[in-house]
Amino acid sequence: MITTNVNHCFQKTGFDKQRLFYTQGDYGLFQCAEPCHQQPYDNEDIVRQMVEEQQKMRVPTKLLPRCPQCGKNMTMNLRADKHFVEDDGWHKAAKRYEKFLRHHEGKHILFLELGVGYNTPSIIKYSFWQMTWGNSKAVYVCLNSDIDEALGEMDALMVDDNYM
Repeated sequence: MITTNVNHCFQKTGFDKQRLFYTQGDYGLFQCAEPCHQQPYDNEDIVRQMVEEQQKMRVPTKLLPRCPQCGKNMTMNLRADKHFVEDDGWHKAAKRYEKFLRHHEGKHILFLELGVGYNTPSIIKYSFWQMTWGNSKAVYVCLNSDIDEALGEMDALMVDDNYM
């Protein structure tokens, strides 16, 4: 599963992390804002504590996350600029995804696109189109409320909200 969602929902539903590649980061992780090292940190406990201890929408200064390595501010692990942390787990997930694609190259495969928009279309949408165009045994299915027009000669099944 490749996703550009950063909302941690796949993990919360129990989706096997070993089968997940979240390319754009994750709201459930902090990283050093510098970053001084390539390691994100789970943030659930500290975020829950911030929610409990906030007053008038202000979080106590003592709870603001600091990097355990350099002491500077932490930030969300999101691909927003050149400071995005790609740790060992991110690279392993990328390799698993690439291996899966190589293994299924030229074979029957379904590229199932669920709700992918045009914020970062090159990561999933355009890649799925390209792999479908290049494989006569591939099928592309798009489930999205913002439906795309027919994609040239590529056979595609597109379902919008009115169909369901």
